[in-house]
Amino acid sequence: MRKINNVPVEAHTDLSSLTGGEVLKWDADSGKMVWEDQDGTSYTPVKRYGDRGIFPVGLRMDYISISTAGDGADFGDLTSTRYSTAGGSGGGRGLISGGSGYVNTIEYITISTTGDATDFGDLTLARGYGGGASDATTYLHTSGLGDSGYTNVIDYVTIATTGNATDFGDTSSACTSTACGNDTRVVYQVGVEPNQDTLDYVTVASTSNGIDFGDLITARRSAGALSDDTRGLFAGGYDGLNSIEYITIASTGDGTDFGDLITAVELNNGGTSDNTTGVWAGGYIRGSDSKVNTIQSVTIQTTSNTSDFGDISSTISSIGALSGD
Repeated sequence: MRKINNVPVEAHTDLSSLTGGEVLKWDADSGKMVWEDQDGTSYTPVKRYGDRGIFPVGLRMDYISISTAGDGADFGDLTSTRYSTAGGSGGGRGLISGGSGYVNTIEYITISTTGDATDFGDLTLARGYGGGASDATTYLHTSGLGDSGYTNVIDYVTIATTGNATDFGDTSSACTSTACGNDTRVVYQVGVEPNQDTLDYVTVASTSNGIDFGDLITARRSAGALSDDTRGLFAGGYDGLNSIEYITIASTGDGTDFGDLITAVELNNGGTSDNTTGVWAGGYIRGSDSKVNTIQSVTIQTTSNTSDFGDISSTISSIGALSGD
């Protein structure tokens, strides 16, 4: 893969006619995939976030510019209509996995270019309501709900290479989950009935089972998670929760109060960031049995309540959001 004018160029067998740009290479010093300038002297780490936020809303995907408040615009379509997906990104590529109807589908998009999703491969187990997060090179889909009930399976794929998922390890219990992380760790909230306060984590570079991270202040499930490089946020959840808590991803420990959502909703993920501003979209209001299309935003490093950002095109409760450039 090469980027020309910051746009990924794929499926070339002969790149000799292309000049300039960057090539995706393995950097042994950092242990990550990086974009290498063609002069070979500088490296740009592959990012797992960016200014363009993507929200699958059924068949359609909406996109926003996270740095500028506004409504979602049409990005393209998934290969099938589904909800309760998981999502993540790296190197300009976004992945959407799983979903309602309990499918094992993984699809990908090039975030900088609007268009329809393309088949990537399959999860090891069909399910929805799982968490999605990455270290920009490896994407993890954590647990979920399938035909046989809750599962504890964590799957992973290499974002730059299409193919089926491989087993990574297990969550501490069979559950739904919502996940976030940084370039080293993925932290996810264990969600089962009754509500739980448990947070687990894994180190993405090493396949393993989940390890106890700490506890949230308020037991919840169906929360929404997002993060920057240092801080993870968990918001809302069953039943009628509007509180937001934060953690420091590098240091195990319990959640701390961050602020409140505008509306108490169950988000089932629905969150992403540009590494400065966090946005959550959609949500389910259980008391009124209704869904919303609101986008809410926060500055991740500043504790506060959310602000109104705009609207997505559909009322929806379960979105596998992601971001990139």
